Amino acid sequence: MKSLDDHDSRRMFSSRIFGSEDSCPTSFEDVSNDILEKCGGIPLAIISISSLLADQPKPTFEYVRKSLGSMFDGNPTLDQMRQILELSFRNLPNHLKTCLLYLGTYPEDHKILWVDLLRQWIAEGFVCAIPGLDAEDVALSYFNELINRSMIQPVGTCVNGEVSSCRVHDIMLDVIRSKIEEDNFISLLNDPEVVLGMHRNIRRASLQCSGKECIVTSAMVNGSFSKVRSVYVFGGFSCQSLMMLKYIRVLHLDIVRNDVLDLTGISRLFLLRYLRVVCGQRVELPSEIGKLQQLQTIDLRNYVSKLPSDIASLPRLLHLIVNKDTVFPDGIGRLRHVRIIAVFDLSKNSVENIEGLGEMFSLRDFKFQWSGKDLVEGARRMELLRSSLERISGSLMTLWMYPGGFKSGLLDGWSTFSSPPIHLREMWMNGCVFSTIPNWFGQLRDLQTLNFMVRGAGLKDDGFAILTGLPSLVYLDLCATELVEERVHIPGSGMAFRALKIFHFWCDHNVLLTFEAGAMPMLKKLHLSLEPSGCESPVDGVEHLPAGLREVKLCICGERKEAVAFSLKIAFEEHHPSASLEIATSYGM
Repeated sequence: MKSLDDHDSRRMFSSRIFGSEDSCPTSFEDVSNDILEKCGGIPLAIISISSLLADQPKPTFEYVRKSLGSMFDGNPTLDQMRQILELSFRNLPNHLKTCLLYLGTYPEDHKILWVDLLRQWIAEGFVCAIPGLDAEDVALSYFNELINRSMIQPVGTCVNGEVSSCRVHDIMLDVIRSKIEEDNFISLLNDPEVVLGMHRNIRRASLQCSGKECIVTSAMVNGSFSKVRSVYVFGGFSCQSLMMLKYIRVLHLDIVRNDVLDLTGISRLFLLRYLRVVCGQRVELPSEIGKLQQLQTIDLRNYVSKLPSDIASLPRLLHLIVNKDTVFPDGIGRLRHVRIIAVFDLSKNSVENIEGLGEMFSLRDFKFQWSGKDLVEGARRMELLRSSLERISGSLMTLWMYPGGFKSGLLDGWSTFSSPPIHLREMWMNGCVFSTIPNWFGQLRDLQTLNFMVRGAGLKDDGFAILTGLPSLVYLDLCATELVEERVHIPGSGMAFRALKIFHFWCDHNVLLTFEAGAMPMLKKLHLSLEPSGCESPVDGVEHLPAGLREVKLCICGERKEAVAFSLKIAFEEHHPSASLEIATSYGM
């Protein structure tokens, strides 16, 4: 970016520290002016220093001004930018320094999923539980603090607005890599052959072999790699001797393969806590894995035909993530501490396993599908699943059903739930359809994200009323699968949809929507996919939508699609001229 002028520099600086550009106290003006002058209008310098100073007392301002000294003279170079970032790094608490340095394991510009990062921190021993918070909650607070301090950059968000992935700025990554090299914290290896000449013991190795194959040789295993605790591989990979590294605790393989990845020797790694594999081919596991008593995470998102028979004997397993085609062995109900299971196929798993889910009282996130063709059997198993989830409803926070394929058909959604998962934050029910909007939805007070399908008749008789009262709902994706015989009114009175920011509505039959005055007051994004057949406009009350509406996407099909699309275009341009508008007249938008 080009350097900012004085006004924009001050606005960025003051907004980050004091909340707005006009809120800088008079007593801070002189020192703030000096610091800004030394930043020279460079956005990265300004945001880094202001993030460091946020919520800090005035003595910290003086310390920063003196630390910067006169080295910049209003025109920072890249080397001087490094010094600004090093100053920010030095002022981090020790626990955040360790977590930030860990990001040096990833290649430049790598997109890092926050859930993976948090689990790796925990497996490395960087994060521990504290009274009132478990280790995952503590790790999340560390991640958010690094984001707030602008030490790492958010690059992806979930539909509810929370950060889902991050990157490290190139200059910040240079700072991190200089620190990890000094401290022998992580060894970055672009060419594993150079390891043979090393005389130091490697504790954490990141093999970044873009365009060629990383080969861990027996000489490396008996030399510098003999005491390695963590191995990260990015690129090509050959694991000839990797399974002999018996002290490995963290194994992360993000690799390219043209054949089956053989991990049958992994049962020798008796200290292993974390296993994540991303590759383009099938992963082959050992028939038994019970020796890995320290294992906390199994993350195998590629094709694994069957899990080891004794996986239920792993006492510390917290995260079990596999491809949707993977078959679970019987007895998974014994995994009492597991928090995440994905993806569990109701048609391929035994009735014993479905019932066993009701014994997993720590389960937070559950993702499942139905890929069978017998809808009668599917309905029976859905009822068994409901019974199991009712027993553990107090712990559930994410419930996600995937469609099992077009040939599977849609199962009926649960009309009743005697003990609803009241702490649920996300619910995606893509593989079933509800006859009505069930009353138990109204008890989900913490629900932020909701995606489901309902038969058109279920929207009658104020069907929206149950949804309007959900105080935390930010994202609503609703599909009507049958003809809606009456106009659907979206109310605007009272506290209806008071938090909703994103609304998607899909119906391939005639439907008429009316937004009443004050409807969805916080709405930012509106996506509608409609197929009108009558003479009436399918959408009324456009003028009642909030002024803050930023994005409108419309997909209009049917015989009158051109005329309807034109009339809605005029309406939205008149009442919401600042919102981006995209209109399509065929499916696929």
